[in-house]
Amino acid sequence: MGGAMNPTDAGSPRRLEPVPVPLGPAVLDLLPALRRALDGVGPALLPVPADDQREAGALAAAVAAPGVLRAGEDSAADPTAVVIATSGSTGAPKGVLLSGAALRASAEATHARLGGVGRWLLALPARHVAGLQVLVRSLLAGLEPGVLDLTTGFRPAAFATAAEPVLASPGRHYTALVPTQLSRLVAGEGPGLAALRAFDAVLLGGAATPPSLLATAAAAGVRVVTTYGMSETAGGCVYDGVPLAGARVRLTPLTGQDGPDGPAQRDTPDGQAGTGRIDLAGPMLARGYRRAGDPGTGGGAFAEDGWFRTGDVGRWLPDGRLEVVGRLDDMINTGGVKVPPLLVERVLVAQPGVLEACVTGVADPEWGQAVVAAVVPADPARPPAERDLLDAVRAQVGRAAVPRRLRFVAELPVLGPGKVDRAAVRAGFAAEH
Repeated sequence: MGGAMNPTDAGSPRRLEPVPVPLGPAVLDLLPALRRALDGVGPALLPVPADDQREAGALAAAVAAPGVLRAGEDSAADPTAVVIATSGSTGAPKGVLLSGAALRASAEATHARLGGVGRWLLALPARHVAGLQVLVRSLLAGLEPGVLDLTTGFRPAAFATAAEPVLASPGRHYTALVPTQLSRLVAGEGPGLAALRAFDAVLLGGAATPPSLLATAAAAGVRVVTTYGMSETAGGCVYDGVPLAGARVRLTPLTGQDGPDGPAQRDTPDGQAGTGRIDLAGPMLARGYRRAGDPGTGGGAFAEDGWFRTGDVGRWLPDGRLEVVGRLDDMINTGGVKVPPLLVERVLVAQPGVLEACVTGVADPEWGQAVVAAVVPADPARPPAERDLLDAVRAQVGRAAVPRRLRFVAELPVLGPGKVDRAAVRAGFAAEH
């Protein structure tokens, strides 16, 4: 990438350039451009898929065009380094403006929490923030990462092969996965699992993780660290329920109005009870959205008081850790009772014979919304008894949370890395009537 521009040049708007991101070892060729972007001496980068020209072109047109950052989207003191395009599941893709300082703060806090810098294995697409941060952490550590070739998908045997040179190097060793990858590695009981055990920490995020999978991984000797965060926080900023250094969390009540001084609840666990919308703050927070103020950008999520209003619902556990219980827009209002789908899913996947589950709500003339569940059985030829699943939900979550319709499916539709497409599941049930 030539023609780098100093963001301090008066009257010169900084360029924003789409950069194709490969799924294999060629991704390492992007490290020099990423280094320049972090240092603010090169163009800001918009990662796009190298293997999908249609999507790459659409993202470039929706987020990068006309190729320069607007006033307020950059700063000479803290240049925007990367613009991450969200999935666009709620409309047109949004561009999240991440400064070099935010990316560094996240990477440094991660290394501090994990016990120091180490060599990373990139096992996620680097066009998404979780994979990108593996590259950022590697640059800051001065250690070239290993790369798992994802061109033909994720395979435990390939993971073991890619991990071998990383684990052979001195020092600490890390990788980051989504739950589907962890599940396949743990179930494989082969070289992939053996390699996974050797990592000092395995960051896990991107989607909700069944407690049963975490328990299985722990029993197998895998050092999993669950993460919570998003593109707007430069990746995970809460590890195992505890905020990283500098990160702050508060819960805003789901009912009632905030006062003139902000939410009624404090930003520490002490004294908090119940559930609330999760708000995040800290040095890893994004600058905002590309074209903030334009329709559909959701710019209001970044409050003037320095907090980011997520769309997630959480609660404080008795030991002070944060537990994420679902999305605000996923909450099911059935007969006036709000049901968090994640709590129902956790019960279902904990039952014998269940591999995965997705719970959502569909329109119902009597209840407003009805709880429905798509369940992937571990053995399609011998699915678990439906009555046993419903009884378990009734006993652990309550009568209102019991699915009124449950069907067994071969697999769940996905949207992005490891994220179940709830809208597609909902549409499938709606099409039945």
